Amino acid sequence: MDKKILGLHHVTAIAGDPQKNVGFYTGLLGLRLVKQTVNFDDPDTYHLYYGDESGRPGTILTFFPWPEAETGRRGTGQATTVSFVVPPESLGYWVDKFEGNGVVYEPPVTRFGEEEVIVLLDPDGLRVELVGRTEAESIAPWERGPAPAAHAIRGLYGVSLSEEGYEGTASLLIKTLGFRLVEAENNRFRYEIGAGGPGATIDLICMPNGAPGLVSVGTVHHVAWRTPDDDQHKAWREEIVRAGLNVTPIIDRRYFRSIYFREPGGVLFEIATDPPGFTVDETLEELGAHLMLPPWLEHKRSVVEQILPALRTPQISYV
Repeated sequence: MDKKILGLHHVTAIAGDPQKNVGFYTGLLGLRLVKQTVNFDDPDTYHLYYGDESGRPGTILTFFPWPEAETGRRGTGQATTVSFVVPPESLGYWVDKFEGNGVVYEPPVTRFGEEEVIVLLDPDGLRVELVGRTEAESIAPWERGPAPAAHAIRGLYGVSLSEEGYEGTASLLIKTLGFRLVEAENNRFRYEIGAGGPGATIDLICMPNGAPGLVSVGTVHHVAWRTPDDDQHKAWREEIVRAGLNVTPIIDRRYFRSIYFREPGGVLFEIATDPPGFTVDETLEELGAHLMLPPWLEHKRSVVEQILPALRTPQISYV
């Protein structure tokens, strides 16, 4: 079967306080809360999904809020940075926004001679980038979102993995998943898949003397890649097994199907299907407005709602 990885599906990280998380990603970065649900493997914990207006695969950053957990540590064996793409001329708007709201950030720098990058920290210390790329101008923004449409985040650009040694991970990316090496700058190696660009980019950062990371609050939990349908998803599971890696059975995540495995450097990877998407249980207009539970957890709703902290979510007007 001719199977494809289409790029990033989503990235999942760990937060502390869920209300601060919602306020930062919706109110400040202007993303839409497209799904308010629970961690299906731990229903006592929220699972919050942010993305563009409809929650397209490739725009999604999700969080497990663990209010009582310790702060994590960025290091090797981790995805250490999540990058979003914006139009290049919007970077000044975001600098002013961060200055006015006390966000910890670094002034724009140029990477690979062509893209300007702002690095910032979210309230839990997660390292986030805004990457200015001309390709963003052709991606439709969320017109009704909190950020001016001309400056709005258009989706994920890529992720950066910090690795003690990058060759094993690079081999998996190229020989198994179908990526290609496109650029290198010092200890940063860039790989792309398909047409490349926003949503199809991964950087490997070789850090042989780096300390191992600790996955907890303020760090990335896993990185998910897209495949278009269930048939290709099953084929990918067989391919990962042939590559000699341990992989989970196919798991129903309600909004997509998933398999999970660790790449050679230790980062947890997921391959997820594009369908059925986030409108399977809510209309486009109501996305993120209510706590949604999968059918197999609905009978526990009263208990779940008692355990989860109250959450104020943004109100979206379609009038």
